Amino acid sequence: MQHDIEIAYLGIEVPDPTSLSTFFGDVIGLVPGEPAAGALTWRNDAAVQRLVVEAGPADDATYLGFEATDAASFAALATRLRAAGYELHQGTDEERAARRVSDLVHTMAPWGVRVELVHGLARDPGGFTSPLVPGGFFTEGVGFGHTVFATLAFDESHAFLTDGLGMRQSDWLEMEIAEGIELEVRFYHCNERHHTVALARAPFEMPQRLHHVMVEVTDRDDVGRAFDRAWGAGLGIANGLGRHDNDGMFSFYVVSPAGFQVEVGHGARLITDDWDDNRRYDRISAWGHQPLTPP
Repeated sequence: MQHDIEIAYLGIEVPDPTSLSTFFGDVIGLVPGEPAAGALTWRNDAAVQRLVVEAGPADDATYLGFEATDAASFAALATRLRAAGYELHQGTDEERAARRVSDLVHTMAPWGVRVELVHGLARDPGGFTSPLVPGGFFTEGVGFGHTVFATLAFDESHAFLTDGLGMRQSDWLEMEIAEGIELEVRFYHCNERHHTVALARAPFEMPQRLHHVMVEVTDRDDVGRAFDRAWGAGLGIANGLGRHDNDGMFSFYVVSPAGFQVEVGHGARLITDDWDDNRRYDRISAWGHQPLTPP
């Protein structure tokens, strides 16, 4: 299918960036990247940085990068964003150096996170190896994973993703999670990954915009190994092992020290040119994904 853009990196702000080091390194199995402008960086493939953890009070995501596949796609996407009415700002030399990219423009997404469109994200010539995830992560042609945000500006955010970034809706979820409380989540793709971004319609202002970030491993057993590490570390398991109904992902969710969650998964469905399953689902999971409390 057409592949012009993929998720490049996520910027996270916490009071103490080192507070996430054990979590990302020893539990999730990411590998440290080079420190960038005082930030700590983490990666799950040859890209020099995928998660950038900076010092600050937000305890939340602050920016999200999308990488165009080449300079022509970068220019076309920038033109599309402007035509859709979004004001773009050229990145500074300092910002390009910090993000390790050739070019960068940015705007604010309606859900309150700065979105950066880049191309030329640097790669480590030494490649990538994680001692805790020997099978590696699925990132080739699809970016580092996916992100899910909760927002009151749901319709505006949908328009930003579809009209501005040119993403397409994969499917959506509508279900009652408690008496009188409805959950609506829409899932968007820009390459073969079932969703690169998902939006949850928030019923009220949430303490964090970022609900979770997902990394997908290439070996099913690496999900189980990560679950064992999270359980052994006494971390909150928001959702135990299970399989999602819409994308078929086998995964679990662990709560980070900053409050947002990380999903570690394997084997999600891929979007194809003849995708015709953009429909409503009425359950999150086919089985499992129950909240667990470590002893």
